[in-house]
Amino acid sequence: MALRPILTYPDSVLKQRAAAVSCIGADVVRLIDDMTETMYAAPGVGLAATQVGVGQRVVVLDVHDEDESAGKRLLKLINPEIVEREGTIVWEEGCLSVPDLTAPVTRARRVLVRAWTPEEREIEVEGEELLAVALQHEIDHLDGKLFLDRLSRLKRDLYRARQRKLGRQGRKGTGGTRPVLI
Repeated sequence: MALRPILTYPDSVLKQRAAAVSCIGADVVRLIDDMTETMYAAPGVGLAATQVGVGQRVVVLDVHDEDESAGKRLLKLINPEIVEREGTIVWEEGCLSVPDLTAPVTRARRVLVRAWTPEEREIEVEGEELLAVALQHEIDHLDGKLFLDRLSRLKRDLYRARQRKLGRQGRKGTGGTRPVLI
């Protein structure tokens, strides 16, 4: 396993739609292992392959409770697709690829996702609230969308202006306090 660099906005790779995985081989398993290590090290609760520069439809998620005694609940999903959506919820989101920004985003409260596992089993994952939000957030990444794209134009423009200013000063985002990053 190896840590992979996480791409950040405005990297153009983040805007590209990922291709479906046609064969679950050793390379995909290695990618999933690397993504898992990278996600936990970041730390985040989800990571899409596009965020590490790989254009394949692969995500890892772990939205375990804050109570560490509950243990990790790692999901490794290949070719995930949302097959049902229900209700709405507003959640304060952050993103490893969009540093120093959190904002409320409206999403479906419950989703049903169909995907494949590294063991080549088709599964369905039903998620509510945080898990539903995280699933939608990561699948958005696979479709070339950032949570930034779901914000008002004003908020997007303010964020972009702040990032340009930091870039001109030769600095990146500060990182600051770490919210839950999806």
